Amino acid sequence: MGATAQQTAPLRSIRVETALARLHARTNNFSPRPGSPTVLLIHGLVISSRYMIPIARRLAPLCRVYALDLPGYGESEKPPHAPSLPEAADAVAAFMDALGISSAHLLGNSYGCQVCAEFAVRHPERLQRLILQGPTVNPHERGFWRQLWPWLKNARHEPFSLALIMYRDGYAAGMRRSIETVRNALADRIEDKLPRIEAPTLIVRGANDPQVPQSWAEEAARLLPHGELKVVPGYGHCLVYTAPLELRRVIVPFLRLDSLTTPARRAGSART
Repeated sequence: MGATAQQTAPLRSIRVETALARLHARTNNFSPRPGSPTVLLIHGLVISSRYMIPIARRLAPLCRVYALDLPGYGESEKPPHAPSLPEAADAVAAFMDALGISSAHLLGNSYGCQVCAEFAVRHPERLQRLILQGPTVNPHERGFWRQLWPWLKNARHEPFSLALIMYRDGYAAGMRRSIETVRNALADRIEDKLPRIEAPTLIVRGANDPQVPQSWAEEAARLLPHGELKVVPGYGHCLVYTAPLELRRVIVPFLRLDSLTTPARRAGSART
């Protein structure tokens, strides 16, 4: 049976021992067909992969999907300090090593875009295609106070349920780790990395996203050697949570998942 835009699939939790840390991820409860591509989802700032469940369930009928908790967040191991951008990118690579994944597509949201960009320049041979959904930090508004107002403005475009997830995950991560992660994000210069990314890259912006203004989204796409930009009307910063169906419609052609079929073979019974 062919997969349609309306289909979703259940997920299950896995815990993987890597060379760097014990990592948690959400993945398909049913195995995709043999040869299906792998898509890794990388979450944003001071939050876990919990809010990426909606887009993960939309992609699961078409591919092997992993919504990863970075070290220190969600159900992954919590080292003493928040990982730097290079450490976070290397954790993604270590996760792939542990599962025998030679290369994959990556999809990041917000700070997750910064992790993906770092991964792209550190491990280019392991990246197939890249999706940056709401890439931060806008270099023309760098700094905590200049970022705070757009973040507050975006809250009106997101459901209250997302705020609850952020509160719960931020509390679990701890104040010191959260502050360190924010500092890492603000110090990172994603604009210097974009020109070095050779993989085909799609930037996706919610039209109502104040954290990623249209001017910065267009500039980021121009900086990429093989970049393009898609805008989803009517939504804000976190399309992975608020608009998974609309986001899926945009990214499926880019990842060339159109012809894949719904998986039928059971891989496990535990669900998230």
